Amino acid sequence: MELAMAAEELKTVVNRLRRAQGQIAGVIKMIEEGRECEDVVTQLAAASRALDKAGFAIIATGLQHCLTDADMAASGDREQMRAHLEKLFLSLA
Repeated sequence: MELAMAAEELKTVVNRLRRAQGQIAGVIKMIEEGRECEDVVTQLAAASRALDKAGFAIIATGLQHCLTDADMAASGDREQMRAHLEKLFLSLA
């Protein structure tokens, strides 16, 4: 499945991924500095949430495109695509 996103959707996902990238860099630095476990886990959880949100946004966009794609509905691939997207969604759960 090709990732086709509108410019605004793409910007949002990229921003979330950059936020997660910064948070992960922060976690690495915190570990290297010997910071408190609670602080490290809190930062790691924030990075995980940012990654999850980016993933959900990508899947939601895929669902939107798939459900409105007349060619797919006409070709009978709709159920196959639904199953594929469900698998992707569950991989984030």
